[in-house]
Amino acid sequence: MIEALIAGESDPAKLARLANYRLKTSQEKLREALRGRVTKHHRFLLRLHLNQIDALDAAIATIDQQVKAGIAPFRAAVEQVSSVPGIGDIGAQVIISEIGIDMSRFPSDGHLISWAGLCPRNDESAGKRRSNRLRKGCPWLKTTLVQCAWAAVRKKDGYLHAQFLRLKARRGPKKAIMAVAASILTAIYHMLKDGTLYQDLGSNHFQSRSKGQQTQRLVKRLADLGYEVALKPLVPVSF
Repeated sequence: MIEALIAGESDPAKLARLANYRLKTSQEKLREALRGRVTKHHRFLLRLHLNQIDALDAAIATIDQQVKAGIAPFRAAVEQVSSVPGIGDIGAQVIISEIGIDMSRFPSDGHLISWAGLCPRNDESAGKRRSNRLRKGCPWLKTTLVQCAWAAVRKKDGYLHAQFLRLKARRGPKKAIMAVAASILTAIYHMLKDGTLYQDLGSNHFQSRSKGQQTQRLVKRLADLGYEVALKPLVPVSF
C-alpha cells in the first residue's frame, strides 16, 4: 500500500484492496480512512521511511550470515537444544552462546542453574530466611529461557505443561514459569553432557509417581486446611 501511495495512487478503493489480509477493518472503513490528500512532501517522507526499513533489513541479513558462519562448528549442539519444546533455532543459538557446549565446567546441573540465576538466593541468618528472590545471574540466558518456557508450556501433552500447572496452583504463574525454565536448562545440561536429544516424560509423569507419595501429600494438604482424613481403600464391586 505504501509503495502505491509513493507511486502516486490516490484511489481509496484501490488502496484499500492492497491492505494486509489480517486486518479486521472492513473495506468500507479502510476506504474512508484512505480518503484524503497525499502531497509530494508526504511521498518523500514515506520513501525516506521505506529506505530506512530496507537498510535495517539489509543489516539484519548481514548479521544473520555472520552468526550462521560463527555457529557452524556448534550446529550439532544447536540441533540438540532445539529438540526441547519451546526452543527454536534462534533460542538454541543464544543458549549455546551463553553456556557453551563443555558441561564439565559445571560440577552439576545445580551449579549451571545457579550460574544462570534460576535458583533463589541463600539469604539466611540466625535460622531466618530474609529473601528468596532469584539471583541476578546471566540476564540474556535467563530472559531467553523464560521466553522459551512460556512457549513450552503451551504444549498441552508434555511434561513441562504438566509441571507448570502443578506449580502454578501452589506458587503462582511467575514462580512456576521460572521452575519450568530451570527444568529446561537442567535437561539441556544433561543433553549436552551425554550427547542425547530431549525425551519428554509426558503429561502423566506426575500422576504415575509413587502412589504413596501422592497420598501423603494430599492428606497433608487436607490437614493443613483443617480436615482429618481417614483413608479406606475402595472395594472393587463385582457384577
